[in-house]
Amino acid sequence: MEDSAIIDLYFARSESAITETGNKYGRMLTSVSLRILRNLEDAEEAVSDTYMKTWNSIPPTRPGVLSAFLTKIVRNTSLDKLDSMNAAKRGAGEIPVLLDELEECISDSRIPVPGEGMELREILNSFLEKEKPEARKIFVRRYFFGSEIREIAETYGIGESKVKMTLARTRERLKACLEEEGVTI
Repeated sequence: MEDSAIIDLYFARSESAITETGNKYGRMLTSVSLRILRNLEDAEEAVSDTYMKTWNSIPPTRPGVLSAFLTKIVRNTSLDKLDSMNAAKRGAGEIPVLLDELEECISDSRIPVPGEGMELREILNSFLEKEKPEARKIFVRRYFFGSEIREIAETYGIGESKVKMTLARTRERLKACLEEEGVTI
């Protein structure tokens, strides 16, 4: 079923919208959540919550790209769930590692002011648009989807050392971009 037809089902408040969403995107959503939570039961719960949040969001929202809309919801839901879990269970240590990697770009001691989040998103989107496709894909796979270095290397048929070097260089360029925009300390 086409995304526009699924969205129309949400607007018609038809419960089959959730079924069709699950049929088309359920595996992808579970995969994204599983990368963050590292537990199938928790991932399935996050996906279920995603369907409920989608139901409550559409209408009034009419997403331009349903897959991106759903991915954002499941990612945020999974991260929220991760935050509420016991620290010993947090992402098998992977999420703190990701945050540590990005810490060199954005100091967590800097507290954003209201409205600044959108500006940061725009800066990041602009930065990623200027990156070479391979660097952009690797960066997004690592920091948005939480993929492991090994997994990224296998996906793109490159060595783990190239993935690490690409990420390091991309983070350096991101840091320079953020400093130029006055975002870091």
